[in-house]
Amino acid sequence: MAHSPTPSVDNFDRKILDIVQVSNRTTSDQIAEQVGLSPAAVQRRLKRMRAQGIIQADVSVINPKAIGHAMTFVVQVTLERERVDLMHNFKKEMNANRSVQQCYYVTGSSDFILIVTAVDMEGYDTFTREAFFDNANIKSFQTNVVMDPVKVGLTIPIDDQQD
Repeated sequence: MAHSPTPSVDNFDRKILDIVQVSNRTTSDQIAEQVGLSPAAVQRRLKRMRAQGIIQADVSVINPKAIGHAMTFVVQVTLERERVDLMHNFKKEMNANRSVQQCYYVTGSSDFILIVTAVDMEGYDTFTREAFFDNANIKSFQTNVVMDPVKVGLTIPIDDQQD
């Protein structure tokens, strides 16, 4: 997938993005009606935005409880050493771990913030043993158990901008 340094997004693109963030199953005809373009123009714009990496994925959002993943954890991880190769290895391991929904390299008192899902506490304990205790470069980690997922999402607020 080719990425331009700063892809151009106009107000039509912004309106289209606002719609598909809510439901990527909205048809080109429905989008066209809402934004004032032809369905073919909407399809071209969507294709371009996917090719440019503006739209990174078209996914279905699954209710975790419906498939038995009732527990979510917010985990702060501090590494022992911040060497480039060790940081790269940790990022690679977190990317490969299916229990890790999100991984952020951050500033502050910890090095990474993870959003982790598990079936139960035993599942999370298994995750910590495999991901943290078996890794000599993990200095410490602190876990927060999510009691109520008040808001969960990845939508980006999109406002019209003056071009």
